This record gives sequence, structure tokens and C-alpha cells, in this order.
Amino acid sequence: MSGPQTISGLQDIEERFDAFLIDQFGVLRDGKGPYPGAVETLARLKQAGKTIIILSNSGKRSAENDRRLAALGFAPGSWDWFLTSGEVAWRILQSESRQVRGKTARKCLLVSRDGDTSPLDGLDLERTETGADADFILLAASEGDVHPLSFYEALLTPAARRGVPCLCTNPDKIMLTKDGTAFGAGRIAELYEELGGTVRWIGKPFPDIYTTARDFLGSTAPEKICCIGDSIEHDIGGAAGAGLKSILVTTGILETASDAERQALFAEHGAVPDFILPAFIWSER
Repeated sequence: MSGPQTISGLQDIEERFDAFLIDQFGVLRDGKGPYPGAVETLARLKQAGKTIIILSNSGKRSAENDRRLAALGFAPGSWDWFLTSGEVAWRILQSESRQVRGKTARKCLLVSRDGDTSPLDGLDLERTETGADADFILLAASEGDVHPLSFYEALLTPAARRGVPCLCTNPDKIMLTKDGTAFGAGRIAELYEELGGTVRWIGKPFPDIYTTARDFLGSTAPEKICCIGDSIEHDIGGAAGAGLKSILVTTGILETASDAERQALFAEHGAVPDFILPAFIWSER
């Protein structure tokens, strides 16, 4: 594996690519708001004529995230589509519901955040509050900053014992909150596997979300698509698996990581970014 090239801003490489798949948390924003310069940089990239997909391991659907990003001060016209793992999963569930139309609605245990029900809205599913009678689990988000992992163990153990399948729509194992980091939905999904349950993973670094993004980009050649993220496991590994170029920003979950620690993660996940960028900025000031 060859080493990545360090760049000072996106201006250094933007001419090489026609489309960018950009992570949200850790690249554009943290748990408090936009990173310095991120709003302007996203707008500059769009003004340069690039197709931009915000590619996020969010269990919420695309429209929910569109509204939230705009409310934070990002110009709505500065991205073409906000594609979330939650949106991909919703479309999968909608297709499955059509195939079994006329049968009794399946019972779903939804694990989400802040009372969000958007992952199920519009689907022919019945929500249940317990794993004891669920037909499947939709794991969309974590409240790891509110509940300990033992809370989720108690909630999910009855379902795991019954062999209930789980769909995890947010594979991130660490999430950024306004108070720092906490365990993400991906860690809860790992716990479910540890309890003996089975999990289908939707989102980065898994193929479904990249297939959906590539469909949207049409005939754009893979070498002209660049992914930008802060997670080596999810963003850089996902890009590598999809045959796309990538940029690792050193904000987000790796903000305090040393170069040696990043190198160890490159080796662990078998993925090396093409470029390293200190932050999502247009040019060095």
C-alpha cells in the first residue's frame, strides 16, 4: 500500500474529479455545528461544477437530513443529493413490503434517537416497543450519550434469543455529540451479534449505499469520483471497496490521532486514502 499525498485544500485536486461523495459528521460538521470554512467550501465545490452527494451513515431519511443541514447554515443548492443509509434501508423495506402486500404487517422494534420515527413512516409495518414480540429490529441510531450499553443489552436480548433479524442503518461505532463522543448504532449492532443475533448492515463501508450513489451519478467514471470522510473504516474502506478515490480529513473521530495511529488503522482495515486533508477547506489561508 502506497502512502497518501497531503494536500492543503480541495482547490489542489478538484480539477481531477467530476463528483464528490462527502461525509457529514466529522467532515462538514461536528455535534455543535459546521466546521470553520465548511459552508463556504461546499459552496465553492458546487460552483466549480461538481456533482455532490452528501453520503451519510444516518438512520434518518434524506429529507430529514436536508432540512437539518440547511438549518445549520449550509446553502441548500450546494449539494445535489443527501443520501443516507436510512434512505437506502427505507427503499429496501418499501420494496419488501410491496412483495408481501396483503399479509399481516410485520412488527418492528425501532431503535432510534430523539423519538424519530421517520425510518418507518409510510411503510406497512407495525411498531413494537419490545424485542419479545418483534419480527425484526431496525437499528437506526444510538442514544449512547443518554443510555449505557447495558440498556440496549436488556432491550435486545429477548429478540436475539428468538433469532430475530436486525437491519442496522447506521454502522458508525462512534458518534459525535455536543459533549464529545459516544458509542454509535454500529456498536449496538455489534452487541446484537455478540448476543447471537444476525445483522444486515446498510451504509458505509457496505456496498448498498455506494451502488445507490453510483446509480444517481449515471455514467460518471469511477476514477472521476472522490469520497471525503473522517473514518478509515467507513469512509476510506468503503471507497476502496467501491473502487473510488478518497480523501481523509483529520477532523472528526481522528482529530487527536497521531500519524502512527492512522497508519495502524490503514493496515487494520486494508485501506489507504489517496489524499490527506487537515480539514474540509478550499485552500490554505
